[in-house]
Amino acid sequence: MKKTTLALSLLLLAGCSNDKPAEKAEITVSAAASLKDALSVIEKNYEKDYDVDIKFNYGASGSLANQIKAGAPVDLFFSAAQSKVDDLVKAGTVKKENQQTILENKLVIVSKSDVKDLNSLKQASIKKIAVGTPETVPAGAYAKEALTKADTWQDVQKKIVFTKDVRQALTYVESGNTDAGIVYATDAKGTQLKQTDIQDALHSPITYPLALIKDNQSSHAFYDYLQSDAAKKVYQSYGFIVK
Repeated sequence: MKKTTLALSLLLLAGCSNDKPAEKAEITVSAAASLKDALSVIEKNYEKDYDVDIKFNYGASGSLANQIKAGAPVDLFFSAAQSKVDDLVKAGTVKKENQQTILENKLVIVSKSDVKDLNSLKQASIKKIAVGTPETVPAGAYAKEALTKADTWQDVQKKIVFTKDVRQALTYVESGNTDAGIVYATDAKGTQLKQTDIQDALHSPITYPLALIKDNQSSHAFYDYLQSDAAKKVYQSYGFIVK
């Protein structure tokens, strides 16, 4: 009997010794391209303190929302436009109570020469203007709205080079592929480009809603962390306005 008990104990110990360590929890976040620098810092800080693997998918908010609607496996969505989250709420993908607007931004004209205002984009020396595709890139939608209200859209429309996201618009200006561009103030921060503020009254408020899509323990914890004081300090260091 004792031999049988000992044998069973050894088998149990062997089984325990062969147990694989628990796998890290994985969180997938789809986020607006303009958030990449700030979220990269937040990602490192969070993974240093918590046993979790965060995967970010950056792009235009409209394109990301379409991917989520199509069934992309995403836990959190950090958008650069409220309308994109509203669409997911209407589709039943996001619960209305599982979203929070935490950031705001500004719109600016960037160029290597002096551009005083939106009307200055009409001048002959400005041949190409980089703007995000309005249908999928919120920065592009805000830019079109501002140009239209400034009675400039029709005059500059033929000059516009549409981009897949706001970061590409900035890159086009930096590389000299376009003479000017319209981007967020946070994207322009730290560049050598000249910047001209666009009046807030010319476009809808630029807000960043964070939406919880899969409400599990790991994703909810990161959802809360993205709204924490520690995260807010990072956003502010990159020029975002914290609500």
